[in-house]
Amino acid sequence: MLFNIGKCKVVHFGRANQSYDCEMSNCKLEVVTEEKYLGVWISQDLKVSRHCLQAYSKANKLLGVLNRTVKCKDTANLLCFYKALIRPHLEFCTSAWSPYYAKDKVLIEKIQRRFTRMIPHLRHLPYEERLAKLRLWSLEDR
Repeated sequence: MLFNIGKCKVVHFGRANQSYDCEMSNCKLEVVTEEKYLGVWISQDLKVSRHCLQAYSKANKLLGVLNRTVKCKDTANLLCFYKALIRPHLEFCTSAWSPYYAKDKVLIEKIQRRFTRMIPHLRHLPYEERLAKLRLWSLEDR
């Protein structure tokens, strides 16, 4: 198998790792602290904060686009858009990066909170009631 040496990188995992320099075809490989692999950000300490931040950022931007472009704030339409366009970014490959720190869970859940506030007649209700009326689960429960 041929490797593109320019795309090869090294991530050293663990505190006791000696962090040796690696070479391939007499070229020193770049050492990085985190790298995106198959759509999931992996850091040398195996924390998922970077991936949660990236998922939050992408979903938040899409939620803003949805809020600005959809004029008819019909509950069924918004829910359909949310489930098809936004939630997949929050749930992509969760079995690999499932957030375990409270700050990461809160960050991801902020998107769904913001979405439920976009629906005019539910805006005044507490978050748990909005979820019940929309028949949604919190992202942590999913």
